[in-house]
Amino acid sequence: MNIGDASERSGLPAKTIRYYEDIGLLKPGRSGNGYRDYSTADVHRLKFLQRSRSLGFSVEECRQLLSLYGDSHRESADVKAIAEVKLVEIDRKIAELVGLRETLKHLVDHCHGDERPECPILDGLSGEEDPN
Repeated sequence: MNIGDASERSGLPAKTIRYYEDIGLLKPGRSGNGYRDYSTADVHRLKFLQRSRSLGFSVEECRQLLSLYGDSHRESADVKAIAEVKLVEIDRKIAELVGLRETLKHLVDHCHGDERPECPILDGLSGEEDPN
């Protein structure tokens, strides 16, 4: 199938598919005229990549996961270790976002939002007021 069909079936833009090919995550066959020829297995790989990326895995982590996926002698402990590292990273990001939200909420709560020029939000952003 051509890249348009592979794009439609995988839900990924053609540009992303070409990028994955350029970095070696995908190697479609070539038809007699030299055009890319995507197989059902290629589309499956693309869907795997799309789901992995949507869960926050980096390109290199996806490369590792694809390698393990294709290895019938893999140990699930290897896959779990990659997922656990990602989970810790996500938890860290959530904690960071919660802290950012609390700081911004504090600034918003202390701003009168009226006609006066004093603004705790701007003061906080400039470092003139302790945001907490």
